[in-house]
This record gives sequence, C-alpha cells and structure tokens, in this order.
Amino acid sequence: MNIDKMKKKLGEIILEKSFKYSENPPFTLASGKQSYYYFNCKPTTLDPEGMNLIGTIIFDMLKDTDITAAGGLTLGADPIANALAVISYQKGKPIKSFIVRKDVKDHGTKSAIEGNVSSGEKVVIIDDVITTGGSTIIAIEQARKAGLKVEMVITLIDREEGGKENILKYVNNIKSILTRTEIVKLHKKN
Repeated sequence: MNIDKMKKKLGEIILEKSFKYSENPPFTLASGKQSYYYFNCKPTTLDPEGMNLIGTIIFDMLKDTDITAAGGLTLGADPIANALAVISYQKGKPIKSFIVRKDVKDHGTKSAIEGNVSSGEKVVIIDDVITTGGSTIIAIEQARKAGLKVEMVITLIDREEGGKENILKYVNNIKSILTRTEIVKLHKKN
C-alpha cells in the first residue's frame, strides 16, 4: 500500500474511532473553545492498524532526515512516537522515542524528558491534534531545555485553528498527516 492509500485508510479509521460531531451541545476543547468537531485520537493511535499506519507514514516523512528521536507531551504523543520507533527499527533506520512530561517530577532525576536521548540530538516533536499549539509548544520548550535540537513538528491532525501558525514561531518546519478539512470532507462524503 502506498503512502496516499495509507493516509486514506488512516482517515477512515479516524472517522470511525476518533471523530465526533455535535451541534447541540458543542464540545469544549482543552483550549476552552467550543467546537462542533472533536478528535479523541487515542482510539486510533492505540489501535494496531492505526498505529502501524501512523508509524509507517511518519517514518516515510523522516527517512531522509538525520533526526534520531521523536517525542512529545504525554499522553497524546506517546503511542505515535512509539509506533514510529517500532516501524523505523523494522525498516533499518531506528528513530528512538521519548516522552515529555507535563509536570516535572520533584524526585529522582527531576527530568522533564524520559527516554534514551542526549543533549545535541536532532529530534521531531510529535502531537496527536493541534488546535492552538499550546501543548506542542510546551514540548518544544522542554526539549530545548534538555539540549535537544528540535528540527520539525509532526502532528496527526491539524484542526486548522491557528495552532500551526503559533508553532511556526518556534519551529519553521511543521507537517500534518491529515487536516480537519480532510476529515470533515470524508465525514460528509460518508
């Protein structure tokens, strides 16, 4: 299956497992905004087929780069980064995964970053959905504090509500696998 067919199949899985539409009442997003659309990506990112498709698509986006690790703010980024790590290993070009904690531990190493990454490594920040970009920006800042070089951001879904533009103030290379427009178009088609 080529990458375009994989994206199409992934869109179908997202529509089935992760997309909700409601006008009355609308959904309240993490940002506090109201929306008729809601994406809960965990049912897709934790699904075996969804995970395989996501890992393969992102590996294809990164295979010609010198990025050595991928991660983002826990919990949304974790299954995506792990899927990429497994697929990249199977394809012969391992890309490690790491976790960015929401809250730094007050014991042990007191680290915001968990994983086998070191200062100076070139990394990609992953997120499941971007709306305002807030959680992605937190992950970028924490990664940089740990000395990681954030080269790129990849998100599963861009809600197209200003998050990409906010993230571009921190990282000039951001890619999305799918957009809200593409998912809504698929929803209307079905």
